[in-house]
Amino acid sequence: MIQLTNPEKSQWAKLTKRPSLPSDDLQSKVGYILDNVKTRGDEALTEYAQLFDNVNLERLQVTSAEIQTAINSIDDDLKSAIQLAKQNIYSFHASQKEDAQIIETRPGVKCWRKSVAIEKVGIYIPGGTAPLFSTVLMLGIPAAIAGCREVVLCSPPNNEGNIHPAILYTANLVGIEKMYKVGGAQAIAAMSFGTETIPAVHKLFGPGNQYVTKAKEMALLHGLAIDMPAGPSEVLVIADSTSNPDYIAADLLSQAEHGTDSQVVLLSTDADITQRTLLALNSQLDTLPRKLIAEKALEHSYAITFEEMDCCIEFSNFYAPEHLIIASENAHQYIDRIINAGSVFLGNFSCESAGDYASGTNHTLPTSGFAKQYSGTSLDSFVKKITFQMISKSGLRRIGPAIEIMAEAEGLMAHKNAVSIRLKSQ
Repeated sequence: MIQLTNPEKSQWAKLTKRPSLPSDDLQSKVGYILDNVKTRGDEALTEYAQLFDNVNLERLQVTSAEIQTAINSIDDDLKSAIQLAKQNIYSFHASQKEDAQIIETRPGVKCWRKSVAIEKVGIYIPGGTAPLFSTVLMLGIPAAIAGCREVVLCSPPNNEGNIHPAILYTANLVGIEKMYKVGGAQAIAAMSFGTETIPAVHKLFGPGNQYVTKAKEMALLHGLAIDMPAGPSEVLVIADSTSNPDYIAADLLSQAEHGTDSQVVLLSTDADITQRTLLALNSQLDTLPRKLIAEKALEHSYAITFEEMDCCIEFSNFYAPEHLIIASENAHQYIDRIINAGSVFLGNFSCESAGDYASGTNHTLPTSGFAKQYSGTSLDSFVKKITFQMISKSGLRRIGPAIEIMAEAEGLMAHKNAVSIRLKSQ
């Protein structure tokens, strides 16, 4: 990690710039994939499976027999862990339901807002070396609570033509019935436009590599909605003299192992804590199966020592991290000062892994500084808010004259007349 002490504010913009992988002609490559799938449908998807996944697929949709095989292959301990996480995630997201509240803004003028599920949603789940079955919980559960009529899941197959069994087990557990063996930008294209086999959806969810992310961005141009702009995973830890260096090192590495373009940041008011954390980090790094990935991520990560906690908080808000850990016995003192973060973990025992798996909060969060304007995924992500109004004769008499005056001032006489004709008939 790069070590710095009290960097000037003029340097902060440079320090908060996220790393990125080389992406020569990324947009044109992804654009070609989207157009190819839109034009050729399943045929293009099968060709991409051969090209990218090294597998010849006879069918794209996962069969009930394949799901049952996956269920049987998961050991009981993992099933129990997934079920515990499901219960907590369900409890937290179910609490986000809102009952419509009718507001009478004037006597006879009633207004309210109703949450209505998005009918068709698509969920992308990465496979490969880190099959994110936990993300199936994070997206499938709120979709079910919201009442989405159709949930489509796409995930890349291995070279034997199978989706990771934990992904299939978890999808079945949360009630997802339509699962397809498609990965990468081509999966986003399939869910955006629809193919002979895969239904088109109205909104896309889920993390992925730069090709998936770019495909989601480009899907916006074709009338799709997406959950949020998303990039490589990141964590920022704020530490003081009450922090535990071993815990901090573990938290930093838990994000560094995601990918070589991940970034981890340590801010501390205690130089001794910083040095002890770096020693612990190097020691723990040697034990990781994904050591090489984590090492690459650490090359563009920072350990910054500030004199005051105020500077740590200010820098964190400027960085707007996906995950923020305040590793302090006094973490509760800073809650109201956090204004830009995807998800916040308070105290020495609130590890980021808890949020990733089983505490109940959602781990699909804004990255790359988008926490300044985006929220993480929630029940609201799967619903639309529709407003209603019902106005009585007496209600229109109360607000009608104001509408007429405003409409006339804007030169919209038909708007005025829509009120006037009703008032005259009373």
